[in-house]
Amino acid sequence: MKRRISLVLALATLTACAKHQPPPSNTAVPAPSSSEGPPAARGTAPYSPADVEFLSGMIGHHAQAIQMAGWAPTHGASASLRSLCERIVVAQSDEIAFSQRWLREHGEYVPPADPRGHIMQGMDQPMLMPGMLTPDQMAQLDAARGPEFDRLFLTFMIQHHQGAIKMVQQLLAVPGAAENGPVNRFATDVFADQTTEINRMNLMLADLKRSAP
Repeated sequence: MKRRISLVLALATLTACAKHQPPPSNTAVPAPSSSEGPPAARGTAPYSPADVEFLSGMIGHHAQAIQMAGWAPTHGASASLRSLCERIVVAQSDEIAFSQRWLREHGEYVPPADPRGHIMQGMDQPMLMPGMLTPDQMAQLDAARGPEFDRLFLTFMIQHHQGAIKMVQQLLAVPGAAENGPVNRFATDVFADQTTEINRMNLMLADLKRSAP
């Protein structure tokens, strides 16, 4: 309960701060007792199905952001955008690794890091998570070069980050979710990091528009 209250207060504070930037019961569900899960998964802090859904969905969500950011060096991105993209690749690769490890340790299905979207167990077709780009939008970004790539990247990545923030908010709306310590910290970090990056990208986009001929 204390972790959930802490997370809610942290998100409220970050949301209040973001307004000054350019626009852009709580009982945890016990962990499954299935004997199929690894021994390490038993006896750990409780977690809920919503925690599993959140971490699973973030894998594909982050995978698409990494693919987008990985295009910067080959698509004529500016130095400032390349710097941003490098940080996105490093941070979100680490977060994918955390999500995969947590799911594996708790005996849950680990979806592939597919940039097309979240692939649920037993399904072949990916599902777009909130904020993710459609295939047409990805093709549009891949075809852009130079300043146009910068503009589209910032526009689309703001959309993408806003989707991740929505996923955190959806997680918190579920009773008993985000009570598991590592999941709580992960959700807090996603909200904080992506709120900060949205504010930065809004400033970069405004500068780009001012400098356009």
